[in-house]
Amino acid sequence: MAVKIRLRRMGAKKAPFYRVVVADSRYSRDGRFIEEIGYYNPTTNPVEVKIDKEKADKWIANGAQPTDTVRDLLKKIN
Repeated sequence: MAVKIRLRRMGAKKAPFYRVVVADSRYSRDGRFIEEIGYYNPTTNPVEVKIDKEKADKWIANGAQPTDTVRDLLKKIN
């Protein structure tokens, strides 16, 4: 099972916000997920990012691969 840490799109049309989730890579973008570890709201000024660093580190240690966008977000919260 290839586990990814990725964004799940939520919100209305043209007003997106995203939840950071841990999911099997075979599931659809907004489909099933294993655990929700945070959120990202690009529509606010300044951009709002809240990710549980401990959960993210635990999943990465267990082999989960963050997507490029999530990797950038994790770097910003450090």
